[in-house]
Amino acid sequence: MDNEKIKKRIKDGWIKSWMMIEVLAVNKEATKDALEKHIEKMKKENKTMVINEDFQEIREIENPSPNIEKAYSQVVELEILTETFDKLMFITMNYGPSAIEILEPTHIKMDMGEAQGILNSISSMIHKFAAAGMGGVVINS
Repeated sequence: MDNEKIKKRIKDGWIKSWMMIEVLAVNKEATKDALEKHIEKMKKENKTMVINEDFQEIREIENPSPNIEKAYSQVVELEILTETFDKLMFITMNYGPSAIEILEPTHIKMDMGEAQGILNSISSMIHKFAAAGMGGVVINS
């Protein structure tokens, strides 16, 4: 996508972001394959456009966790456009970037419906973790 089309999308309210996603696996092939498939899936998301991707070299990591002696890590840096902040949040929650930065615009305006959608997405994610036995919200009484 050329710069003029990107600028037009941003003028139309789309959000340009930078993000970094990292994968860790037990062999180089799994590392490369998993990250590439993850980004290909992201590219198919509606209201989302990957406009730049930079896959870094695969690195060997010693003792990444107590039970693993050696693993392989790969990072991809992306620039993406999302039509709404809600969609950007969806991408963040479902694709797990290690870091994210909104590049443009400098201000984001949303209506109540989009704000409610964001809150419901967060609530849904918390309930999925709780249902899977991986967490939830602790209620103090």
